Amino acid sequence: MTDEKQTPTEPIMEDLTGRQLGGFRILRRLGSGAMADVYLADQSALRRQVAVKVLKRHLAADQTYVKRFEREAQAAASLVHANIVQIYDVGHLGETYYIAQEYVQGLNLRQWLERNGAPELRLALVIMRQVAAALAKAGQQGIVHRDIKPENIMLTRTGEVKVADFGLARVAQDGQQANLTEVGMTMGTPLYMSPEQVEGRPLDPRSDIYSFGVTCYQMLAGCSPFSGDTALSVALQHLRKQPDSLENHRPDLPAALCRVVHRMLAKNPEHRFQSALELLGELRRVQTTYLGDSWPDELPTSTIEGPEAAATSHDEATRHLGKLMRTVSQAAVRRPRWGLWVLASFAAFVVGGALALVVFYEKPLLADTEKTPATVPKQETAVRQWYLARLLGTPEAWRSVIEYFPTDTYWVNHAKQQLALILLREEDREGALAIFEELASLGESEAELRAFGLAGQAGVLTMNGEYRKSAAVIDQLLPIADKLDPQMRLMFLYARRTNKSKLGAPTKSQWEDLLKEHFPDAG
Repeated sequence: MTDEKQTPTEPIMEDLTGRQLGGFRILRRLGSGAMADVYLADQSALRRQVAVKVLKRHLAADQTYVKRFEREAQAAASLVHANIVQIYDVGHLGETYYIAQEYVQGLNLRQWLERNGAPELRLALVIMRQVAAALAKAGQQGIVHRDIKPENIMLTRTGEVKVADFGLARVAQDGQQANLTEVGMTMGTPLYMSPEQVEGRPLDPRSDIYSFGVTCYQMLAGCSPFSGDTALSVALQHLRKQPDSLENHRPDLPAALCRVVHRMLAKNPEHRFQSALELLGELRRVQTTYLGDSWPDELPTSTIEGPEAAATSHDEATRHLGKLMRTVSQAAVRRPRWGLWVLASFAAFVVGGALALVVFYEKPLLADTEKTPATVPKQETAVRQWYLARLLGTPEAWRSVIEYFPTDTYWVNHAKQQLALILLREEDREGALAIFEELASLGESEAELRAFGLAGQAGVLTMNGEYRKSAAVIDQLLPIADKLDPQMRLMFLYARRTNKSKLGAPTKSQWEDLLKEHFPDAG
């Protein structure tokens, strides 16, 4: 049926591909949610592609809801900000109601975390700052998003973090209630509801700060602050239960940042940050105190799509490990990528095999299928180059940081860490060992990097059967072993236990010498 024959009373097709909605030609379906179907469309007048959300047919039959939908979407369209997915048009054709918005190619935060794991401090602050900036803009105009969660935070190909789905937000008004049974509430995502949202009390921008706090906790800890078997059990925890200390999950993070997240999670809105602007001020203080004055503005432009990874070893231990990791990857609670690495390493050690890593990549909803370029393009700064490497995750990408910005030692050394782990996964022990040795030779001011290098060096030497050399490296590592992150602590334990089993327990005199060297004040 042609577009010209379409009438207001014509039944809505389940798939609108090929149809015309106002000035938008529907190209293909991108996805479907509880409230709307999402399509990629071409806006020929402006020669650009857009995402078009089409309201579900049963909701379109409710005129009260349709009027509110249009009014609130039009208000949200006034939010013009670099960190907000822009709404271009709100309209309808007969019984088909739609919102046309910016088409974002990239990964949402949930997909990014599944692929990369919990971010380090610098990257976490970049993401948090840009989302907070978007919420500040909305808060200044009295708009409450009501559905802040990882799926609605996009890491774009153009180097920005953008908050999506403001088209379903609400303009806050005095005395306005938010009913849990109301269409448009986040009934499908109770993990992120504020206590006042659960109870159906009036909402203001502080509700979004709470939901963002839940998102930040999950991003940093690798698990949600609350979990349960039912939506009701989770909702009740938002009302009554205090989350476990974030520092228990991420002792490497500054206590000040952990306090920021917990303040966002305060049950009483009066105890939270009173605005996203206030939150931004605290994030800047954390940045200044712990990382200096540098405040990166963007993530890098990059090709997001990545190949699926699978275990490549051929022995029985790795086959067993592959089954284990596939089970882990399907768990409901997300773990940081280093957590999967730890489980993989420990499982391989238990069954007597070599260390292995299994990574599962999920194809992003809004990304076209493209392959990682053979040559990694140079970015403007080392920061952007590092973030690009993090997104691509290939040896070439990490080498690009080292080769393009050799004098930026902070980013170069952290790129070497990632490169060493990839080489180890690919069984290039010689290449990995060379990097571990280089990091192990750093001075005392770089204790964490040095501990990383020593642990990696000890682990590779043990895998190569050079147990005495590995034991000598472990002697150097012991005084700074507390600097190891969880994955390298496992490497250290693997090497130490294996060395002990191969070389036998030390004599009493050897133990006494060791204790005197490392614990001179004991006994």
